[in-house]
Amino acid sequence: MSGRVARMSTAMNESDEPSDMKGSVPLESFGGIEGIRLGQVTDTRHRTGCTVVLAEEGAVAGVDVRGGAPGTHGTDALRPENLVDRLHAVVLTGGSAFGLATVQGVMQYLRERNIGFKTDHGVVPIVSGAVVFDLGLNHGGTLPNATTGYQACERASVNRIEQGCVGAGTGATVGKLFGLDRAMKGGQGFAFFESPEGLQILALAVVNAYGDVRDPDTGELLAGVRTPDGRRLADAAACLPTLVALKGFSSPNTVLGVVATNASFSKAELTRVAQMAQDGIARAVVPAHTLYDGDTIFALATGAYGAVEVTVLGALAAQLMAQAIVNGIHYAEGVDGVPAHRDLFGN
Repeated sequence: MSGRVARMSTAMNESDEPSDMKGSVPLESFGGIEGIRLGQVTDTRHRTGCTVVLAEEGAVAGVDVRGGAPGTHGTDALRPENLVDRLHAVVLTGGSAFGLATVQGVMQYLRERNIGFKTDHGVVPIVSGAVVFDLGLNHGGTLPNATTGYQACERASVNRIEQGCVGAGTGATVGKLFGLDRAMKGGQGFAFFESPEGLQILALAVVNAYGDVRDPDTGELLAGVRTPDGRRLADAAACLPTLVALKGFSSPNTVLGVVATNASFSKAELTRVAQMAQDGIARAVVPAHTLYDGDTIFALATGAYGAVEVTVLGALAAQLMAQAIVNGIHYAEGVDGVPAHRDLFGN
């Protein structure tokens, strides 16, 4: 991949209160994508959170839902044949279906600023969202709600983001072939590409997969289902042929993603970009797109750069999505007896 690629680093927020952007990373190398702001709320006490991608001027958007157990909001509006042509926010949240309450807070934030689809009776913000199931680590029962979504919008910035156990990735886990007892910690990761001509692509991944996570560049197994003693990786791909039945929905899962670019696309073209970006999940997660995952990727375009070949953008998006997944694993930290990559491998 030509151009500049940023492998962003950060430290997890250690506070018991929702994150106030401690440990965030200034994106000084490119200053963000104009028209796109990102914010997150991290509740380390209850192991959950919310991440919001704001496009207050509106962005053309598409979506691809590939997992067998999705929890989504507003995805039908993004179908190419439907009316609205611009999206104002994407919400990624913990809390399973309960977490979709965060969408109401985001809509309130946008409505107060007169941002949305114009009607004769006021604006209606167009907001889509998706959830991860993180209830296994949420022992207190407090879930993301409308206030969480509103606060994530208030904290949104064009040039500061976070990675690791933050936002929607706070309670994320991976490798649940044999349940949460043998799983490992996941998280939120980012990757960025900028060409010499100014094309920008940002990929965000919330890594809560049923399967293991591998580095597609090296083949290295990074995190996933552990051996019964908990000290090594069992390798889900090697375990699968020996199984007749799986643990099932006892430890639900999902990889959520957003690809944002300053290029110009139609809704139909962005739907194809989102479909191609799902290949990034398949490259980094084994097995991917299972019956127990809700894998969903949104693709957004601001249009400032101009037209780009769909196949080129989609191919880059897949590479970046895989890298974002790997970053989400590298910057995760273990909690409540669920170890992270750094706990087993020291880096």
